[in-house]
Amino acid sequence: MIQQETMLEIADNSGVKTAQCIKVLGHSGTSKGKYTRPAASVGDIVSVTVKRHLPTCQLNEKKVYKCVIVRTKAPVRRPDGSYVRFDSNAAVMIDADNNPVGTRIFGAVARELREKNFMKIISLASEVV
Repeated sequence: MIQQETMLEIADNSGVKTAQCIKVLGHSGTSKGKYTRPAASVGDIVSVTVKRHLPTCQLNEKKVYKCVIVRTKAPVRRPDGSYVRFDSNAAVMIDADNNPVGTRIFGAVARELREKNFMKIISLASEVV
């Protein structure tokens, strides 16, 4: 469950190490009940700003970029009733066409990305859980 101000590990070789979520895209957050903050899960797109990066990174710290969530600490429920969760909150930087900026993906990614049509990320990942 990723929300505003959440720090994310970046799981690709774009040069960015950590980023901070500034907006969850596609969620209005106006549901009834106590919890009204929009939250993102695996496969959702968020806007981020770069916090730590390598000196050779082409992405600027002062700009806003888009990422897709590939791992979350909060468990994700699958249709068969099982749950999957990871040790860290991680994302992959994407461009305007929803293709990854980097050429390699580090660590495992969730199978839910296949249903959200992020096939390029699935094919670059070393392991799909």
